[in-house]
Amino acid sequence: MTVTPTLYKIVTETLWQQARQSGVFHGASIDLKDGFIHFSTVDQVKQTAALHFAGQPGLVLVAVDASGFGDKLLFELSRGGDLFPHLYADLPLAAVLWEAQLPLDENGVHIFPELQP
Repeated sequence: MTVTPTLYKIVTETLWQQARQSGVFHGASIDLKDGFIHFSTVDQVKQTAALHFAGQPGLVLVAVDASGFGDKLLFELSRGGDLFPHLYADLPLAAVLWEAQLPLDENGVHIFPELQP
C-alpha cells in the first residue's frame, strides 16, 4: 500500500505540551494500551473526532509527515472496514508538519483547518 504523505493525530493540549517539552510523542493512553499510535488519514480524521472526541475542548490537531516511518507504519483494518494508519514507534516531533487548535463551534462540533492529503 502507498503511504499517505500526511497523517493526522488528535491529542489533548496537555499531552501535546508534554511531547513538545520532550521532543517525542509516546502516545495517548489508548495508544499506550494498544501498543501503537493511532493516526487518521485526511478522509478519516473528522469522523475520528466525532466518534472519539465529540464535544471535548482543549484538543490539538497534529499533521505528520509519514514518509520516514518505513515499516513502523502499518495500515490495518479497523472501524467500518477502513484501513487506519498505526505507528509502531514513538512519534519524533521532527516529523510534525504543523499543529492547530481544534475549537468547538456553537453546536459542540470541532472546527477543522483546511486539510491536505
